[in-house]
Amino acid sequence: MALTSWKIFNFFDVSEVKPTEDGESSSLFDSNELSCVCSGSDNLFASSNDGYIRILSQAFKVVRTWKAHDTGTITQMKQVDGTALLVTISEDLLNEPVLKVWALDKTEKKTGYPQCLSTLGIHNGRKQFPISAFATVDDLSQLAVGFGNGAVTVIRGDLINNRGQKQRTVFESEEPITGVEFREGPNTTLYIATTGRVLILTISGKGQGQPAKVLEDSGCGVGCMTFDEANGDVVVVRDDAINYYGINGRGPSFAYEGPKQLVKLYGDYIAIVSPPKTASSARPGGLRRFGAAQVDEIFSTSSFALLDTDLKYIAYTETLNSQIRTLFIEWGDLFILTRDGKLLRYHEKALQQKLEIFYQRDLYVLAINFAQKAGIDAAQRNVIYRKYGDFLHRKGDYDTAMQQYLKAIDSTEPSQVIRKFLDSQRINNLIEYLEELHDHDRATVDHTTLLLNCYAKLKNTDKLETFIKSGTNFDLETAISMCRQGGYFDQAVYLSKKNQEHELVVDILIEDSKDYKEALDYIWHLEPEMAYPNLMKYARVLLEHCPEDCTQVFVDYYTGNYKPKNDDNESSTPAGQGTSATTVSNLSSFIPLPYRQASAMSITPAAAGQLARSDPDAAVVIEEPVRQYNIPKPRTAFSSFVDHPDNFITFLEACLKKDDLDENDKIGLYTTLFEIYLETAASRKGEEKKMWEAKAKGLIEGKDLPIDTSNVLLLSHLSDFKDGTIMVKEQQGLRFDIFRSYTSAKDTAGAIKALKKYGPDEPQLYPAALAYFTSSTQALEEAGDELDVVLKKIDEDGLMAPLQVIQTLSTNAVATMGLVKKYLGATIDRERKEITNNRRLIESYRTETDSKRKELADLENKPTTFTASRCAACGRSLDLPTVHFLCKHSFHQSCLNENDGQEAECPKCTPANNNIRAFRKAQEESADKHEMFQDALQRSRDRFGTIGEFFGRGVMVAPTNE
Repeated sequence: MALTSWKIFNFFDVSEVKPTEDGESSSLFDSNELSCVCSGSDNLFASSNDGYIRILSQAFKVVRTWKAHDTGTITQMKQVDGTALLVTISEDLLNEPVLKVWALDKTEKKTGYPQCLSTLGIHNGRKQFPISAFATVDDLSQLAVGFGNGAVTVIRGDLINNRGQKQRTVFESEEPITGVEFREGPNTTLYIATTGRVLILTISGKGQGQPAKVLEDSGCGVGCMTFDEANGDVVVVRDDAINYYGINGRGPSFAYEGPKQLVKLYGDYIAIVSPPKTASSARPGGLRRFGAAQVDEIFSTSSFALLDTDLKYIAYTETLNSQIRTLFIEWGDLFILTRDGKLLRYHEKALQQKLEIFYQRDLYVLAINFAQKAGIDAAQRNVIYRKYGDFLHRKGDYDTAMQQYLKAIDSTEPSQVIRKFLDSQRINNLIEYLEELHDHDRATVDHTTLLLNCYAKLKNTDKLETFIKSGTNFDLETAISMCRQGGYFDQAVYLSKKNQEHELVVDILIEDSKDYKEALDYIWHLEPEMAYPNLMKYARVLLEHCPEDCTQVFVDYYTGNYKPKNDDNESSTPAGQGTSATTVSNLSSFIPLPYRQASAMSITPAAAGQLARSDPDAAVVIEEPVRQYNIPKPRTAFSSFVDHPDNFITFLEACLKKDDLDENDKIGLYTTLFEIYLETAASRKGEEKKMWEAKAKGLIEGKDLPIDTSNVLLLSHLSDFKDGTIMVKEQQGLRFDIFRSYTSAKDTAGAIKALKKYGPDEPQLYPAALAYFTSSTQALEEAGDELDVVLKKIDEDGLMAPLQVIQTLSTNAVATMGLVKKYLGATIDRERKEITNNRRLIESYRTETDSKRKELADLENKPTTFTASRCAACGRSLDLPTVHFLCKHSFHQSCLNENDGQEAECPKCTPANNNIRAFRKAQEESADKHEMFQDALQRSRDRFGTIGEFFGRGVMVAPTNE
């Protein structure tokens, strides 16, 4: 069977694997030194041309590296899955290939490398040809090696314990060996593929020693044969087909045109790699080796496909921009390594995803076969049968669709099938399904009723009349449904009322009869618990057709004043006024309905008779007290009033009059009403617009706003309601925002008004006003003399430095030098005077400092002459002993009152010295109080002067180590 007729799917998700950025892992696959790759036991093994082997974890991070072979290149590797054994073969074409078996769970003490269990040279009759095929059994008791010269060597023995190894050449041919595979069983056989033949050879057991049996006189390329463990056959791919071979010969074959490079089994799929046809045609049947691509293949593409030969579909196909080095299977996924170093992961989609793909393409037969092969349970298969039936039903193949529904009858909801065949008017098919339901004992009273109705449609009058008269298994809901489908809406209402199906009554009156007023009246007669869900279900429809009455019902219900109507009118119509258009209106008068039952309040027969005699046509109206019920939150009704703003306003205003209103509900009502007022004002003009804006303004007046400030600001902004914005900002003290709103709207008059009103309390408004007045020529003209007022205020209060004023005015070309000439002249004169005064003060400080320094130098370097003749304390003439101080004061020693151990100090100068010491101590203490400096700096108008003052106090002096 040719693959051209096979369906192609996308059952795999493809992603590029990015190795970890740890140096060795990131560049491993990009390296041209990579010679061989294999996988197994949750690890990936990669060998390089220098004889090193690297083990990669599931995260593709190198976890182990060791030197496996000193000479040659590792061309063959196999990890025995489920064990810690790794088999490697290295070749150099100068010596015999070397085979090693490694125990990955054991390490050498000296090197830390995995322990090498055995080393063996592989014989090939001393003929140095490359190894082209390699295979092992699971316990490593036998290995087969195929060479390029057509020889196959089998190695037997205990390679794990390194004893008893034997080698024997079991096959020789003039054609290169392209593949070998073991088949274990009572007799161990070996499949051998060459470039020209496919053979099978018994190497142990019965038949051992006999020549190889030719299975096919056509061979394959290297890598184009693989073993199918499920049935013990080998799969051989050639340029024309995919072939299966067993021990008895050729099996199934599938036409698949195109060259083949690799084949591998992945689950139920055959993975095939095809090189470009142009590249492969140049060397048909030639010997290919891992990593030995031709130069012209490097820049060509490869195709890759996954085939399911059992169900005959292609699970995935892809064309790659680069040649494929190899593919391997691990961690449940298939991986492809390309020659440009890319590693692609192919992850199979989940079973349900595959089924969805089948469903999307309406391939239900294939989906059923796929499900059976996957072994899913009967319930899941029934889902496919049901979907297949739906598909056939949509196509109009009702008979075949019914057969699929019957297969899935055990796990299918009968109503799903019944509805389909009711709609399509396929009564015969429906009868078949209902009869099958009875045969499976899954029929209910409803199904029985429906079956009888189907008989009725087939004009089986006798059975139908018997069914209706007897009333046995009569399902009223089904009868109502039939009336609605047949257009008998009044009869459906009658039956619904008889069965107290209030929701159904309202549904029929609105959806079918379009009698909205009657529906609202019916709802108004129901008890609160029943009226509310029906009212909410059809609120928008009722508001559209009965806005006033429906709004009143909402108001009554949400304010706690709802009470059902309880009128008992005369059922008969006065003569001459005509009769009802329907039979139901007469019949319903005799049906006990909730709003036609007797009142709980008693009426004496005499009073009733007197009322009847006075007015025979009068209706008896009995007032009842308001029923207690749970009043819903007002917000639940908001969505019902969409497109009905006037009615919505009526509802909101009525709810706000309620006394015991919850605070959260109150906020929501006020906010919504405020928004509706603004929306209504936006759609009106003139006085009517002002009226609605006044209402909106009245809601937000006062200190305690019932509405969140942010909501008021947002709604006012969206509706361009400036009064609301200003009012809220004033209440919140956001004067700067008010001024900014005027400037944003280019309202100069409003900005000046806000400046005069809020400027004294908000000095920062003046710099903002200066920037706005000079922002445009129009604003400057509208400001007029107000600019001078602003400049004067800024100058007097020191709100801005002169340089800041100049910078503000220089941001555009609006303000000219002539405009601020007066301000600049006054500022320059003042600055010059301050500079002159500061220079004089500096000069005086310098003179005084020089004088003090000279005085200190004289005291330190020159003798001091004391000329005082009298004691500075007592005024008497000085006599010895006398004490002289450098301050030129002299005292009698007895007048000093010296204390032992304390240095004498001039009594006259002591108070001044103490003051100086206290002042200095205060400066030193304040030097550590940085918050005092920051506070003074924030409050100061002359910040540079403040910094200089604190600098003099020592705040900024670096501490010294004494």
